Amino acid sequence: MKNILTQFSRIFVGILFIISGLIKLNDPLGFSYKLAEYFGEPVFNLPFFVRFSLAIAIFLVILEVVLGIMLLLGFKSKLTVWLLLILIIKFTFLTFYSAYFNVVKDCGCFGDALHLTPWESFTKDVVLLFFILILFFNVKLIQPLFKAKIQNILVLISIGLCSFIAYWVLHHLPIIDFRPFKVGNNIQKGMEIPEGAPQSVVEMTFIYKVNGVDTEFTEKDLMKIPAGATFVDRKDKVIVEGYVPPIHDFTMEKDGADYKDELLQNPKLMLFVAYDLAIANKEGLTQLERLKQQADAKGYTVIGMTGSAPEQIEKTKKEFGFTFDFYFCDATALKTIERANPSIVILEKGTVKQKVHYNDIEDLKL
Repeated sequence: MKNILTQFSRIFVGILFIISGLIKLNDPLGFSYKLAEYFGEPVFNLPFFVRFSLAIAIFLVILEVVLGIMLLLGFKSKLTVWLLLILIIKFTFLTFYSAYFNVVKDCGCFGDALHLTPWESFTKDVVLLFFILILFFNVKLIQPLFKAKIQNILVLISIGLCSFIAYWVLHHLPIIDFRPFKVGNNIQKGMEIPEGAPQSVVEMTFIYKVNGVDTEFTEKDLMKIPAGATFVDRKDKVIVEGYVPPIHDFTMEKDGADYKDELLQNPKLMLFVAYDLAIANKEGLTQLERLKQQADAKGYTVIGMTGSAPEQIEKTKKEFGFTFDFYFCDATALKTIERANPSIVILEKGTVKQKVHYNDIEDLKL
């Protein structure tokens, strides 16, 4: 019975680690954004590590996949199980912290392929911890599947393949796109809220200065606010989360107006997406104006989209000689549209037809 439970745990943990790791390896940039949330405020407030988020993300996802393979192979079982135990303890702490303090809405355990609530993520890690502890106390029952030389070769191959995948998706695009802006999806439909969808329940607290002291009032207390009180601020606390459409923070703002309803009706719209122009790839930016001229000749409307400030936009337009306008959209939303900075997206009446990395502009079909 002990052996059966150990072998089941070995297979279950190994496969789950491989699947979870491969999903994140498909999009290490997305996972690095999630790590940056943990390193930043208001979670751990470790800004030093934010700059290394991508390197840490790549290391962790490769480690996750390779440890799963090592466990299934029975390669150096003591070392493998110890590393799995250390990793799952750290993950369990992070997911508990996120759930208890409600600071990170999604741990990113399965990338954009599967979104778990903080408590679901914590529960998943507790289950994994249970099975890894079974392996820890019965490590002698984990026997290698092949001879040592073959085991070594298989592990080295897995490390090499994972490293190649990471390199490929960072210099091109994720192999599989799980995001709401993937090719074939319609942006307008992604923003729709179905009839009868659950609404959010929000508790509002109003802060007024009364006799020089900031005093909080609930909605029920508004009629009791004394004369002469001065409004200071309002705090909203979500009691029940309502339905949130897959695309909920997409805008195309310019000069204080949102033009998305108009632009998304365009049958031939080319977007140059650069969430932050200050750190956008220079080589990629230098290709955009030439591509814009080619697209103009084919009847496309060409615009840029960025989360950068107007001053940065004007600086970049002058530096690279851009003749197209930039529209504002939140940087987080733009990172969801595409990982490359910059990237090119082709829309047909709001439907995503093509998406390419700046390294793959020659693959565009205009």
